[in-house]
Amino acid sequence: GRRTQLLKGLPATSTVEENSAAGVSVYNFNVTVSPLASGVAVLPTIVKSNPLTEAFDIESKGGLEFRVITTGNPVLDYETMPKSFDLQIFVEDTAGRTDLNILTIQVTDKNEHPVFGGNVATQTVTIYVLEGTPPGRIYRVDAADPENAKLKYSLLPATVPFSIRKTGDIFSTKEFDYEKDPHCYFLNITVTDPDGLNSTQTVNVNIINVNDEKPYFTTKQRIYRIPEEQSPGTTVANITAKDPEDSPSRLFYSIQSSDRHFSINPATGVLQVAGRIDRDALPLRLHPNISLRVRVEDSLSSDRDKEMDITIIVDDVNDNPPECNPSDFRKEVNENTTPGTFFVDLRNYCKDIDVDPSNNQFSFTGLSGFGSNNFALESTVSGRLVMTGTIDLENPANPGVEVYTLTVRVQDTAHPNYSSKYPFYISFDNIIYVYIRIKPVNDFSPVFRNLPYVFNVSEITKVGSSIGRVHAIDKDWPPSVITYSIVAGAGNRDYTNIFWISPTKGDVRILATLDYETTQKHIFTVQASDQEKSTTASVTVNVLEVNDEEPFCSPNFFSLQIPVDLAIGTNINGFRIECQDRDSDPRSFRYFINEGNENSHFMLSPSAGSNTSHLILATRFDYESGLDTNWVYSLRVHITDDNLVSAKDKATHLTKTGTVTLSIRVVPNPTTATTTTPGFTVVTKRENLYSPSAWYVPFVVAAGGSLLLALLGYLGLLLLARLRTRRPPARTARSTALINAPEKKKAKKEVIMTMTKINTVFDGEARDPVTGRMYEFNTRSGARRWKKSNEPLQPVLAMQAMSSATENSGQGVDRVEAPSKKDPPEKKKELTAGTKPAAKPQQ
Repeated sequence: GRRTQLLKGLPATSTVEENSAAGVSVYNFNVTVSPLASGVAVLPTIVKSNPLTEAFDIESKGGLEFRVITTGNPVLDYETMPKSFDLQIFVEDTAGRTDLNILTIQVTDKNEHPVFGGNVATQTVTIYVLEGTPPGRIYRVDAADPENAKLKYSLLPATVPFSIRKTGDIFSTKEFDYEKDPHCYFLNITVTDPDGLNSTQTVNVNIINVNDEKPYFTTKQRIYRIPEEQSPGTTVANITAKDPEDSPSRLFYSIQSSDRHFSINPATGVLQVAGRIDRDALPLRLHPNISLRVRVEDSLSSDRDKEMDITIIVDDVNDNPPECNPSDFRKEVNENTTPGTFFVDLRNYCKDIDVDPSNNQFSFTGLSGFGSNNFALESTVSGRLVMTGTIDLENPANPGVEVYTLTVRVQDTAHPNYSSKYPFYISFDNIIYVYIRIKPVNDFSPVFRNLPYVFNVSEITKVGSSIGRVHAIDKDWPPSVITYSIVAGAGNRDYTNIFWISPTKGDVRILATLDYETTQKHIFTVQASDQEKSTTASVTVNVLEVNDEEPFCSPNFFSLQIPVDLAIGTNINGFRIECQDRDSDPRSFRYFINEGNENSHFMLSPSAGSNTSHLILATRFDYESGLDTNWVYSLRVHITDDNLVSAKDKATHLTKTGTVTLSIRVVPNPTTATTTTPGFTVVTKRENLYSPSAWYVPFVVAAGGSLLLALLGYLGLLLLARLRTRRPPARTARSTALINAPEKKKAKKEVIMTMTKINTVFDGEARDPVTGRMYEFNTRSGARRWKKSNEPLQPVLAMQAMSSATENSGQGVDRVEAPSKKDPPEKKKELTAGTKPAAKPQQ
């Protein structure tokens, strides 16, 4: 806001007296607001002080009148605090006008009362003065004036034999006599400043008595007798003395000799038992007399005292029971031990330590305990323990206790001579425990129970499974710990141990997989032993058959080639798979193609119930319409052994599956050539494909190809020369069907060709789609011929088929061309044509 003169009467200077109480008015002022203001928005406030203090505050007097007052926190002190304070007072009206002015407050000095120092300032001081002390200084009082003025000391009442000097020193003015003078004086000490302000404190003076007369004993008895083992605090004697100068209550009694058995009351002189007094222990066992020197004095620190010697005789009492060390005995004896066997002489281990012979006699009585009827003490004096009966642990009448606990009472026979005076002393006794362990004798061998042991176990039981348990008992008592082991027959040629037995429980487990097809029964010998004696038993494990073997087929992988026009229903290449299963009947076999059979071209016949099945073409290939695009089929054939299982049981029946993989290459429709000779003409075109990664291949192929062409040219020339001598030049006929077509003249075509005569092996057969006749073909070269009705199909060689598939992969396309020929009608023969596919499918 804008600065305006709102604080009327400020700045100003005011004074306040030190030690002013809270709420004392220091200065009054008014607040005038601006014409536009309706009142005071911020009341006058002390916003800062120099030096900083909280000793002042502002309060309203009503309306716009205010005053500065003291807070009393802290109290203003002229001597210790700043003597001037500058207060900055701020105010603001509702129109935003503000004012800030300074009020200077000066603290004025005030005369204060003198102040005592030291102990006199906080408490009443008591001074002790011994009687007979010469007059002199006994104490000094300290006081100070806040204004550092000179102080004056005075002492009241004036009749007392004391004086005080200007330094505050208090002096006694006479030698005090405790018996004549008062024992206590009360001095009022006053200190006054020059203005007459004063302070007063009280000092007490006590006169201490000094004793100078020796006391003397009034007790005449010097010898005392007490029994041993008195309780602490028991009174032995009452020692009395007298002080000629003072009352007996001022006398102090003490024992000067070193002794832990007795104590004396320092005020009354009563002699009491302080500790245990044992007549039977050293040194009292040898010297039962105790000498004491008692002193009486009238002050603990004076040399006025008197001493007296007394003797205390300690008498023996029957306070010790017979003690046996050890207090328990452990003996062992075999069962069926002969009666009369001696165990222990208890008297050799027991004694009574009382000094007086009449108090240390004892006897053995009270033989008790379970089975104590089999034992006895020869006499109460000797304490000899002997066996009187025979104990057989296996006897049904035997309680089955292995350890007998016997107790024998050892009793003090001495009668206390002072039983009427000390009725709590009675005959003492002690208990001896005798533990007699009956050692079992191994009389019996273990016997197997629940024989015979025959366990029927599934062959698929997991390794580690429990298959049974053997159990043996021992008639010995207590029952012996029986351990089990396999001693023979638990292994075979593959495993040293097929079975394992728990040494403690007899639990039999398998350590290796059981196989019904290998071994249907295992017989081994187990042994039960009680560490001394043993017995054996035979265990038979019958292995139960489970369908856990997969069908195994031969071959499990095969590669085939078939022509694209193979007739439906044809056994492809005469191929068949033959399967066997170690744990299933061949009739349980079921065959199906699980994957790779696109457009369902293939099937297996029979599909179930036999150990053999043939591969049959089920549907015709159709590449021209685009239905078929794949020229190589990879069939995965599954053979399961669940054919004999009902549909209801198949969900729970364990089924095993064998797998056969077939690779079938479809060969495109070949070109057929007619010839009149057993041989055939092959026109070969090879194309080598270059791979950048195989840079050396062109060089090797070029060199090898040159040599091969030279050789083939030479052979071809020889063959042409021979053919010309046997028949006229043949004409080449182009035909795609294996039929006897009528002769048709065609233009002669010159063909450059290489001819090789090959003795062909026809290892496949198929049906010609045009004529319906069967023909044979070579799966390696593609050569064909009509099949004779009485000529069987030559066996298929798997290796030849696989080799053919491998040889043809990655090579160029082979093409067969031959010159057209026409044979006379009368000389029609079976055609033998060898070709390779006219166009190889792109894969």
